[in-house]
Amino acid sequence: METASTRMSTIRLAMMWALLMPIFLLAEEPSKTPIADPVAPTEWKTLCDGKSLKDWSVAKFGGEGAVESTDGAIVMQQGSELTGIQWIGAALPKKNYEIALEAKRIDGSDFFCGIVFPIGEAYCSFVVGGWGGGTVGLSAIDGLYADNNETTTSAGFDDKRWYKIRLRVSEKFIQSWIDNKRAFKLDTTGKKLTVHHAVEILKPFGVSCYATVAAVRKIRIRDLSKEEAVEVPKD
Repeated sequence: METASTRMSTIRLAMMWALLMPIFLLAEEPSKTPIADPVAPTEWKTLCDGKSLKDWSVAKFGGEGAVESTDGAIVMQQGSELTGIQWIGAALPKKNYEIALEAKRIDGSDFFCGIVFPIGEAYCSFVVGGWGGGTVGLSAIDGLYADNNETTTSAGFDDKRWYKIRLRVSEKFIQSWIDNKRAFKLDTTGKKLTVHHAVEILKPFGVSCYATVAAVRKIRIRDLSKEEAVEVPKD
């Protein structure tokens, strides 16, 4: 039989739980505060003026969508497959550099940012949002594409949202960050790095999208400091 004392204890426990529940829920909810951009020890060089396609060429993939500069961004319309832009300005570094840009998927279902970039005399591509919209990784490593190699990760990407993307090529590593959270790091020692033949025309540096309407802005590059060039990334 429940006594008055038992009922009182039950009531106290219920009141305590009601007070603590919001705290538990708050602790479980991930922070929505963006991670601040790291301070760069070297100066950034802007590659996109936000007003034109100066120093860029629209890649002739065949069936590519229209490309225009508008509202501070370069917008690539959906083509039959690929749409992209190739850098035709002054020579860029081949190693010990970092590239940063912002990109968003406006419409579509596949990658909205595919960066072709050099690693010494080789080339590779960094895919964001591929293979149905969520795959992130390098294509290719030892013949394996971004959906099936040691850099492969997956993430959810919202349409019409800008994502900050950084790619760093140092003496022995390639690293990437999305919204300042590391996507992968790769020790390139002994690795064969190649680029898919479909995007080879973007060499030495270019950005593309696949089956998607996409936009990129704030494209920039910087040389790494001597310390960054030989740094071994931490986990």
